[in-house]
Amino acid sequence: MKKLIRITTVPSSLRTLLKGQHRFMSQYFEVIGVSSAGDALHEVRQNEGIETKAIEMTRTITPIKDLKATYLLYKLFKKEKPHIVHTHTPKAGTVGMLAAKLAGVPHRFHTIAGLPLLEVTGAKRKLLDVVEKFTYSCATQILPNSYGLEKIILKNNYTKASKLNVIGKGSSNGIDTNHYDQKLVGFQQREDLKKELQILDNDLVFIFIGRIVKDKGINELVQAFNILSKSNANTKLLLVGPRENHLDPLLQATETLILENKQIVAVGVIKDIRPYVAISHVLTFPSYREGFPNVVLQASCMELPCIVSNINGCNEIIEDYKNGIIIPVKNVQALTDAMQYMIDNPDKRNAMVAHTRLRIIECYQREYVWNELLRTYKSLDQ
Repeated sequence: MKKLIRITTVPSSLRTLLKGQHRFMSQYFEVIGVSSAGDALHEVRQNEGIETKAIEMTRTITPIKDLKATYLLYKLFKKEKPHIVHTHTPKAGTVGMLAAKLAGVPHRFHTIAGLPLLEVTGAKRKLLDVVEKFTYSCATQILPNSYGLEKIILKNNYTKASKLNVIGKGSSNGIDTNHYDQKLVGFQQREDLKKELQILDNDLVFIFIGRIVKDKGINELVQAFNILSKSNANTKLLLVGPRENHLDPLLQATETLILENKQIVAVGVIKDIRPYVAISHVLTFPSYREGFPNVVLQASCMELPCIVSNINGCNEIIEDYKNGIIIPVKNVQALTDAMQYMIDNPDKRNAMVAHTRLRIIECYQREYVWNELLRTYKSLDQ
């Protein structure tokens, strides 16, 4: 059986972003998962039934550590002689593709699930542009996980069109539509959670799920909701997700509003988001940049209309005023207006619900995405 090595920078990405995919691919390949060390890497080994290797990689620019990671990956590839090396996340892509090329790995895939550098300017942006082009030059195929991302890559001249390949209709891993189902969250569980969070039966609940950072549009979201909440007492905003203050901090004014506005509830990291989605009415996701946002897939699959930024990925899942509302990026007024529309038009909001789950099942079921990727892998032998 030919070997397939999948690499992410941190183990939580290997565990979460590609959940189930490793086990599926291990029917056709000997799969090895590689990332930095951590409990999540142990979980991948247990849950997916694949071999794993820990090689330390950092998410920031650390030349000495990056060289060490490249060397260790090179040694691993020379020993294992994989048929395919497939990297995800920026740093894993750079060191993984370079090491794979140096080791003579015949098929080198790198998935692009967003471009953090798009929000960077000046000398740092120039450096990151060079690194991006270098990564792509070491790969044999680049897999943007949305068609919008493919256009951005071409517009920035990071690589030629012949190297690019979007799998299926987009997404890195699709979605488990059986898991993300409103019906799996019982009435009593919902009532208990609402009581815990002090949500009333007649409250309209907006929810954000993701990293609580500037790049996800949290400053704009909190500002918009703060304006809205003054004239709409029966509204709540749930913020679900981890802080990354060391990487991408919020404005101090935003932090103050989160603490002082009693209609904003920040619940932190939640392992199972489904109960929180089940007691909500609208996903608000005003992100600055995405690859193909899993959160929008998950919320849509659980029958929530979504307010999203007009960016790649988001504007491929959401059709304006059909299963959500698309707004301009970094626009507090447009976000406020869209949220007010959802409050003022319950009939139109409920009409959107009919187009949420069905669309996800048709286009983004995970087995469909896995089989499309497998088809790409198998085509290498032809």
